[in-house]
Parts: sequence; C-alpha cells; structure tokens
Amino acid sequence: MEAWQTFAYIVASILFITGLKMLGRAQTAKRGNAVSAVGMLIAVVATLLAGGLDYTWILVGLVVGTAIGAIAARRVQMTEMPEMVALLNGSGGLASMLVGWAEYVRADGVDTFSAVAIVLTVLVGGLAASGSVIAFAKLSGRIDGKPFLFKGQKILNAAILALALLAGTVVALDAALAGGVTGVTVAFGVVLVLALVLGVLAVIPIGGADMPIVVSLLNSYSGVAAAMAGFVIDNNVLVVAGSLVGASGLILTNIMCKAMNRSLANVLFGGFGATVSAGGAAAQGEVKPLTPDDAYFILEAANSVVFVPGYGMAVAQAQHVVKELADQLAKNGAEVRHAIHPVAGRMPGHMNVLLAEANVPYEQLVEPEDVNPAMESVDVAIVIGANDVVNPAAKEDPSSPLWGMPIIEVDRARTCFVLKRSMNPGFSGVDNALFLKDNTRMIFGDAKSTITAMVAAFKES
Repeated sequence: MEAWQTFAYIVASILFITGLKMLGRAQTAKRGNAVSAVGMLIAVVATLLAGGLDYTWILVGLVVGTAIGAIAARRVQMTEMPEMVALLNGSGGLASMLVGWAEYVRADGVDTFSAVAIVLTVLVGGLAASGSVIAFAKLSGRIDGKPFLFKGQKILNAAILALALLAGTVVALDAALAGGVTGVTVAFGVVLVLALVLGVLAVIPIGGADMPIVVSLLNSYSGVAAAMAGFVIDNNVLVVAGSLVGASGLILTNIMCKAMNRSLANVLFGGFGATVSAGGAAAQGEVKPLTPDDAYFILEAANSVVFVPGYGMAVAQAQHVVKELADQLAKNGAEVRHAIHPVAGRMPGHMNVLLAEANVPYEQLVEPEDVNPAMESVDVAIVIGANDVVNPAAKEDPSSPLWGMPIIEVDRARTCFVLKRSMNPGFSGVDNALFLKDNTRMIFGDAKSTITAMVAAFKES
C-alpha cells in the first residue's frame, strides 16, 4: 500500500468518526451525514486508484447499484423505511460474505490469521444477510410477525453454531498445517450454508414487537462482518468503518433493551408475544368515544399538550398534519411537546425521522423520563397509533408480558386522546387497558383525517 493511499484512508477514518459524532445531535446530524459521505468517497476513490483492478465489473456494479438506490429512494414510502433498513443491513452482510467467499476461492497460501478472518466474515455476514431478510419479511407482513417457536429450538441453534465453528476450525487448521488453504471446500461450504441457516433460525423466534432491537442488532452484525472483510482484503479503512458500525449498532441495541427493561438474551430467546393470550389480567371499564369536533373544544382550552406518536402515525402519514395541529396549539398559547419512546415504530429512531421530515422543532421532542414526572400537569395527551409503549399494564399488571417495561404514562394526564382505527392490540398482541381508563377518549378513524379535522376547527375559529 502506497503512502498516499494510507494517508487517504486515515483522512477517511477521521471523517467517519467526526460524522458519527455529529449524528448524535439533531442540529448537526445533516452535516454529519455529509461529512461521513465525503469520507466514504475518499476511501472509495483511493481504493479504485490503487491500480491492478478490472474496472469493467466495478462500473457495472456502480450503474446497477445507483439505479436500484435511485428507484428505492423515490418509491419507498416512509412507512416502508423499517423494512428498507433491514434490507440494507442484509446487503452489507451479504457483500461481506461474498468478499470472504471470493478470497477463499482465489486463495493461494493464505495464512492462518487470514483463514480465520475469512471464516468469521462468511459466518457473521451470512447470518446478518439471511437474518435481515427474515426481519424484512416480518416487518413488511410477508410472513407472520409473531414468534415462531418449536421444541428444542435453542438446542438446535446452539448445535448449528457449534458445527459451523467446528467447520471453520477445520479450514483454519488446514491453513496452519499445510501452509495455506488447500481447498477444503466441504468444510468451507458447511460454514457458508450454516451461516445462512443460522440467520433464519435466529430471527424467526423473535416477535414483531422486538423488531426495532433486532434491526439494530443486525446492523451491528453487518458492521462486524465488514470489519472482518477488511482484515481479509487488508483494507484498513474498511476495518475502521466496520468497527464503527458494529460498535454503534451494539450500543443502540443495549439502549433499546434498557428502554424495554429486558436483556438481549430475553429478546433473542424469549419468544415475546408467542403466548400473550395466556398472561395478563382482563381490563375493566368501557370505551368512551369522542368526535374530532368535540376534541377541538378540549384542546382549545388546553395549556399543555403532549403528542405520543407511534407506528399508526407512520401508516397514516400524519406527521405533517401533526405539525400543523402543534402549530395551532402553540399559537393558542399551549405548551406543546412530542414524547418519543425509544422503541416506538418499527426501527430505531422511526418517529424522530418522521417528525424531522415534517420540520417539527427538535426542542419539542422529549424522552419518557423527561415528560413522565410532570404528566399529571398535562392537560391533553394525544396518542397517535402508539400502543405497547403507553400500555399501563406494564406498571399495573404483574401477569402482563409487558410488566416492567418503561412506558410513557399518558394514563396520568388529565385527558388522554387515543387515535386509532379500532380496538385492536399493538404489535405485541397485548390488550391495552389505557383504552378503558376514565380519562381516556377514543377517537376512531384515520389519524390523518382526524387531525386534519381538528386543524380545520382551529382555523375556522
């Protein structure tokens, strides 16, 4: 590697780290994304100018990839973004797996370290690729979002992982004893196939309510696979970039697990949602419906309003009218905030992305621990399609599967509006006692139409 290329990789790495740090704040996130993109451009150009490359297939890949990306950017709706992110994670894992496979096929005298790196690249990359496809299928409704469990599942997964590691050990030992990989294709093929199988079996027992955590974890896997691929092809900037993605994904996974008061092991092996009907006490009370016109009169007199968005807001594409209603409330003298639960929606930061798209001021976004202590002073809490993250069973019913999960305590507000199409439970399948609380009013119908009617009432007044 020439000195100029090493220098370019160092610059790119610095830009990656700087951009990642800037992504931690909404005010600098856009610039951080641009800084990281410049770093990637430098890394790619430095790699392509190294010489000794056949640019034919590189150009073909560039054209095809650009076309796919441009079409996806225009056609994929915001409601489909979680499954799109899952596919992108899978693409990264698949790319790393193919790099490891290609290096193994053309290997000539690969040492033990490189052989181990190849095995780990294929194992982790294959797991991330097939696991992401299953996550995509669950998020998009192509397969049932409920956990798929069977007897001896954990033992089978452990046995497959052990067999894959054993086969990988055979590949590495062959490199050590023979002075290089000599074509133990059967052992390598076992690693390749079992990695893909393990990805499927690792994700199917995870319920739809845990998909935000799974997407974050798969993102971490794809980063680790990329870092391993960097060792395989001796590319330092790929090692740095993969390590950053792997570490940040794991940190985010840990944050989201804490937000649900559950361990990662419980998410991966607990089968949350598979036996919901067996747990939880029956809620008592009756539904009290409300019309948008009547809701307007309550909002018009409110001094403090908290919006709690959920996946229903994404489905209805209601983020822009939510911004309009918030503006009307602010003009009327009300304090407006948007309470965002870390696992609301179908991917990490889903609600933040939607509200940012609607230009909701970042200062209005608050976390549960910021708003819960003062919830009793909130005049109106407006729940828009959120379900599990506001379910009071998490703090009131020890027999509920949600017990112990931190929630946004809208049940303590003076009045709570719940905007939903029906009384159906959330993604976890747990019935929501909030709907039957004395201070709750259900406003049935499309969230966008309902909020639009409220905005119109404010404008007419």
